[in-house]
Amino acid sequence: MGRRFRPLLMVCAALLAATALPAAQAGADAGTSTDRSTGTGTGTGKDMGTDSAHSPRPLDQVVPAPASVRPKGKPYTITPRTMIRVTGGSGHEQGQSRGQGQRQGQGHGGGGPGASKEALRTAEQLAELLRPSTGYRLPVTTRPGRDGIQLRLVGDRELGSEGYRLAVDERAAVISAEESAGLFHGVQTLRQLLPATVEARDEQPGPWRIAGGTIADKPRYAYRGAMLDVSRHFFTVDKVKRYIDQLALYKINKLHLHLSDDQGWRIAIDSWPRLAQYGGSTQVGGGPGGHYTKADYREIIRYASARQLTVVPEIDMPGHTNAALASYAELNCDGKAPPLYTGTEVGFSSLCVPLERTYDFVDDVIRELAAMTPGPYLHIGGDEAHSTSHEDYVAFMDRVQPVVAKYGKKAIGWHQITGATPAKGTVAQYWGYDRTSAAERAQVAEAAKKGTQLVLSPADRSYLDMKYDKDTPLGLSWAGFVEVQRSYDWNPGAYLEGAPADSVLGVEAPLWSETLSTSKQVEYMAFPRLPGVAELGWSPASTHDWDRYKHRLAQQAPRWDQLGMDYYRSPQVPWPGR
Repeated sequence: MGRRFRPLLMVCAALLAATALPAAQAGADAGTSTDRSTGTGTGTGKDMGTDSAHSPRPLDQVVPAPASVRPKGKPYTITPRTMIRVTGGSGHEQGQSRGQGQRQGQGHGGGGPGASKEALRTAEQLAELLRPSTGYRLPVTTRPGRDGIQLRLVGDRELGSEGYRLAVDERAAVISAEESAGLFHGVQTLRQLLPATVEARDEQPGPWRIAGGTIADKPRYAYRGAMLDVSRHFFTVDKVKRYIDQLALYKINKLHLHLSDDQGWRIAIDSWPRLAQYGGSTQVGGGPGGHYTKADYREIIRYASARQLTVVPEIDMPGHTNAALASYAELNCDGKAPPLYTGTEVGFSSLCVPLERTYDFVDDVIRELAAMTPGPYLHIGGDEAHSTSHEDYVAFMDRVQPVVAKYGKKAIGWHQITGATPAKGTVAQYWGYDRTSAAERAQVAEAAKKGTQLVLSPADRSYLDMKYDKDTPLGLSWAGFVEVQRSYDWNPGAYLEGAPADSVLGVEAPLWSETLSTSKQVEYMAFPRLPGVAELGWSPASTHDWDRYKHRLAQQAPRWDQLGMDYYRSPQVPWPGR
């Protein structure tokens, strides 16, 4: 969408009794009130949160900011004797372990179905992260014990489906969660609490310490997304995986893939094979383009799911459809296929709304895409349909939304869908900005009052392809320049005047690729802005404070350096060594 002109409380008593947590840990788990400053040495000094060999990173020096932090006691140190223990769920009673080098899926003592397998997978992911830099074996085991790094599935509804607790003392670092997603998010917090050199792929000196105390954490919003435009420029499966890894570190849980546009169709559809074969054969600037086979797409979904991200595929229509129209003359009102397009203008293409063949096409595409997509959402675009009359636009959306529902999905549309009639359950993604008309904003707010949920992606806040300033070599500037503070400093719950706070499903950071074709370019535009949008989606509004955030953000840079990522060294951020 929008491109140009677009713009606990404590862990249950039975569990505590069964596992006999040390008294200090149990005491730390006894409440969830926020205490973000006592004993952590935070404040706004440039030295806060440094990876000192003598003191671990304070518990609150992570991104996104945790909901509650209670520092207490001595740190836990990972040593050559450390084990990663997985308990809770089914199938873990046999107490076998798996050390480095064993094949995933074997040696788990039964493993168990469902969430238990996911918990074991998360434990192995953690071990695979830690083993190269620490040089330690770090076996993953289902044997119970009071020491080590522990991942526990517990019956604690207060945490919700994605929340977690991290309780640390000198004996153990324990992550507990209601569901496996919470364990994964807790591991990302633990990862950030360790020195940045933990990301290295060769052995480092350590020590590997995690500060003592308790974090109780869960997300503000259920939808925390990032969009990657693979249509303007095609990104291979490996490049998408690299971006997924970066998103997961900041607890993003939705990957929105913009799979079709004027410049390219990127997903194989068996019933309309020329869409990918011909429509996907080019890109902006005339490069070779490319597309995902169904096996490629399923691999992206598998990889994202293993990192707790749900893929949201988008087929943009009725506009942004030149690649489809060029592939099949029968989709055009005049029966003539236009040439492939490699420019960057928008708003000139449209499906033929009165043509019944259009709806055969839409049904086939949605049917095949829905069958490949396990997540609940399917994005149908709907923005910048300047070549579609208002009457045709309304008629088209009235026909297409029920097709999405027929195949078991919830429709998402760019916020122009509120100018039609949003069906029950349809989500509107708002991409307006400061220059969006009051009438258009009011239209979206009115739909929200009537029950339409909103994902907020204001172009002059969360569009990652907007230039930072006039000297930025990449990106666009139609929504203005978007520096790091501007990207972070807004409140989703109060952003759109007239929209009820509870209508906000979440936030998303779109990245359009007119000027981007490599992973390094994607990273330069996404970082350091994306972690701020992630924090807006995850952290309580009470934690929002630019002066504190910019220091936490700055301490991410050594980690990005270790990971080989590119990023913009914004003068607004006190980077280490600056």
